Amino acid sequence: MKLNFAKTNGPFDDMIENLIRTAEGIGRPELVREMIIASLKAGQEADEGADLKLMNSTLKEMRFTAKVFSPYRNVRKVTVFGSARTLPDDPMYEMARLFGRRLAEAGYMVITGGGGGIMQAVNQGAGHEHSFGVNIRLPFEEKPNPVIEGNPRSINYKYFFNRKVAFLKESDAVALFPGGFGTLDEAMETLTLVQTGKRNPMPLVLVETPDSSYWSHVVRFLEEELLSHNYICPSDFALFERVLSAEEAVDKIRRFYRRYHSLRYVRGQLVIRLASPLDDGAVAALEERFRDLLLPGGRIAPSGALDEEREDADEVALPRLAIDFNRRDFGRLRSLIDAINDF
Repeated sequence: MKLNFAKTNGPFDDMIENLIRTAEGIGRPELVREMIIASLKAGQEADEGADLKLMNSTLKEMRFTAKVFSPYRNVRKVTVFGSARTLPDDPMYEMARLFGRRLAEAGYMVITGGGGGIMQAVNQGAGHEHSFGVNIRLPFEEKPNPVIEGNPRSINYKYFFNRKVAFLKESDAVALFPGGFGTLDEAMETLTLVQTGKRNPMPLVLVETPDSSYWSHVVRFLEEELLSHNYICPSDFALFERVLSAEEAVDKIRRFYRRYHSLRYVRGQLVIRLASPLDDGAVAALEERFRDLLLPGGRIAPSGALDEEREDADEVALPRLAIDFNRRDFGRLRSLIDAINDF
């Protein structure tokens, strides 16, 4: 029988609905129904067992990720990338440890890859109770660092792509210390997701000691090779900031959330939620300064929670700006958020 996501499967739909009722406690049953249908369709269509194994492992890993992180949804978290080979006597190691401690003192939790080097330093600084570790199973890597080993907020992944989803989906900011291929991969993927709007704007700080040239060389490459050939736009440089101390890195992250709280799209319109309202003069100034971000005839206007947000009980008490965003220049959107925080 050919199965469909639409409810045209006759008795099979009744069987699935009965299964969901029998299991009890199922949230969002319509989504769960579609997941069941997708699994059945995959079983009908997959010629290779490897395909089904990949789908199965991916679903189980993502389910466990949601389980581990869900109790901490209301706590802001910072994902930290950096080399596993940085030694404890390296100034960068001590800087990472101080960064973790300052974040914990500011009320943040940290997410690292759970390994040694920069990851271990950040976890040490933040402490056991403020740390997550999202580890990858590799044949040549050592066991998780002492802060993460045995921690209930530790997850072991088979697939890099699931691990990357956890790093970015669960974080409110990303800090990058110097590192190897993996760190550069994570830097470019994060930038790409934010640049294209596949990940909501967030602070992205490139952290190094004052005598290091690691990130300054990377930024120079972006300027001389990518920007000069029009592979990226000047506004893309608003997506990240280079900092030279742990305190400056924490300050950049905290400043991003000074007034800005979060955003979502409702019926194609961008809604920015604010920790405190802006007066009419500030809103008018923003509309004039960022008119290039708006659709033709579009506005930036104060708003309360929209109906869809009320239905989801989604931060309904917060003041908002409703923005007719063109969904094209996310570097300029980041600049708009910075301007909101400046008022």
